[in-house]
Amino acid sequence: MTAVFNFTFVPWFRSVAPYIHKFRNQTFVVGIAGEAIAAGKLPHLAQDLAMIQSMGVKIVLVHGFRPQVNEQLKAKGHAAKYSHGVRITDEVALDCAQEAAGQLRYEIEAAFSQGLPNTPMADSTVRVISGNFITARPVGIVDGIDFQHSGLVRKVDIAAISRVLDMGAMLLLSPFGFSPTGEAFNLTMEEVATSVATALQADKLIFLTEVPGIRVRPLEPAGEDNPIDTELPLALAEKLLADLPRATLPTDTGFYLQHCVKACKSGVERSHIIPFAVDGSILLEVYVHDGIGTMVVDEKLESLREATVDDVGGILQLIEPFERDGTLVKRSRTEIERDVGNYTVIEHDGVIFACAALYPYPEARTAEMAALTVSPQSQGQGDGERVLKRIEQRARAMGLESIFVLTTRTMHWFLKRGFVQTDPDHLPEARRRLYNWDRKSQVLVKKLNVGG
Repeated sequence: MTAVFNFTFVPWFRSVAPYIHKFRNQTFVVGIAGEAIAAGKLPHLAQDLAMIQSMGVKIVLVHGFRPQVNEQLKAKGHAAKYSHGVRITDEVALDCAQEAAGQLRYEIEAAFSQGLPNTPMADSTVRVISGNFITARPVGIVDGIDFQHSGLVRKVDIAAISRVLDMGAMLLLSPFGFSPTGEAFNLTMEEVATSVATALQADKLIFLTEVPGIRVRPLEPAGEDNPIDTELPLALAEKLLADLPRATLPTDTGFYLQHCVKACKSGVERSHIIPFAVDGSILLEVYVHDGIGTMVVDEKLESLREATVDDVGGILQLIEPFERDGTLVKRSRTEIERDVGNYTVIEHDGVIFACAALYPYPEARTAEMAALTVSPQSQGQGDGERVLKRIEQRARAMGLESIFVLTTRTMHWFLKRGFVQTDPDHLPEARRRLYNWDRKSQVLVKKLNVGG
């Protein structure tokens, strides 16, 4: 059993390491819906956030309190009132919000103070600091409705927040703001988190919510797979929002999406909507390639480009398992360093997920595509075809008329993409001398439309 655990743990931990390095000293703003705390998710969320902070991430935590305020109102026999998706905060509702916020801050601070042996919080020291970092203004009267003590963010005290984070503490914000005259305003968690992320130019804005993420495609017929779109380009997210009715409930598709779009348009590169119902969802979203929820991004994170010497380690890590099982011919670090300019890679968040090399034979007007590799984590997503197209473009730019590959296991993949099988005798003479007759690789050739 130990051997099996070691076999799975070691490669998993190695796959996580690049993300640990990348996110060190970055800033995440995490908005937790009050529903998550009401559902009893706080202990595990605190453990996961403490682990993330221990790996060098600066965290601003903003809690919501919709269900807690409604519970207080119900206990006082007072109805909750909403309009335009915002609570109308009268005097009773303001008292209830202040009571709920105080209770939640106590619970959150207690959760981060755990330190029992044999738990994820053992030996952790998480200092949680909260305070009046938000200046607010009233919503006022909208369409004839007086929102009373409901407010909007006017200003975020970035200097003070930065000092807290630089001390190594976690900043906790309740959805409250205060006017210069000391008047309290009830805000929304979503607006506070978005405003703080924008003001800080945070690296990530993360919403832990009731919804699992965003589906862009319409629902398929019953029984067919209809996964969450794990990555949503900003332009597509904006188009989706424009086509949706006004979101007024947290479960409406556009409710969290509108805040993600606003943050991305204001300089926050990545905004996430993830489900609190899945245990460890924030770890899965941050440290696994495809995540678990929906990420709205202001750029295509996957970069298709030519390799540099800095990519040698990533290329070696990618191709090594395929060399070990015999799919690829073994290449040394020295060989890859020497030929790194021949490689094309797909890089995502500092991790190489696909690669291929192009070795030209100009005298024969052809080139070999070698070491085409796609990580098991991203197979089936078109990365292999994207690399192939870039290799073809590079070959055309050299004025070559064809490319060829040698393969023992993936012949059908190449046949489907326009390659045809040929005899090893048709290889360029220089390559034919190196052909390994014991390996018996199939030779496939693809003619290139040089004008295209």
